Amino acid sequence: MAEKKGFIAEFKEFIARGNVLDMAVGVIIGGAFGKISTSLVNDVIMPAVSMLTGGVDFSAWQLVLKPAVVEGGEELAAAVAINYGAFLATILDFLIIAFAVFCLVKAVNSLRRKKVEPAPEPEPIPEPTTEEKLLTEIRDLLKAKE
Repeated sequence: MAEKKGFIAEFKEFIARGNVLDMAVGVIIGGAFGKISTSLVNDVIMPAVSMLTGGVDFSAWQLVLKPAVVEGGEELAAAVAINYGAFLATILDFLIIAFAVFCLVKAVNSLRRKKVEPAPEPEPIPEPTTEEKLLTEIRDLLKAKE
């Protein structure tokens, strides 16, 4: 039983770490954003593309390799097809998600740069010229004579 308590305590410690919780929140929000992006592609962009292509359902585009076997109005074997329309919709969905993540990372990086930006260094005091050095020596010699 002591082994289970150690395991459970270790598991609680693992879950309580900030980076694990951040990752969990990211996965959940990413899943929700994926649904929004999929809806954008399927419900907004694809109908517009279908309209531009003459009303063809873009996601239904396919290359039939073997037609379905239908006998007596009953489908005995499903058609074998390459569904390239659905594949293109998935690629578009991925590109939208990738673009959104890129914009998010770019915004976070710019915020981090603004926070970390060091204060500008003061300009270094220029070294005295040869004339100034000689005048300083003469001044010091005159002070020493007094």
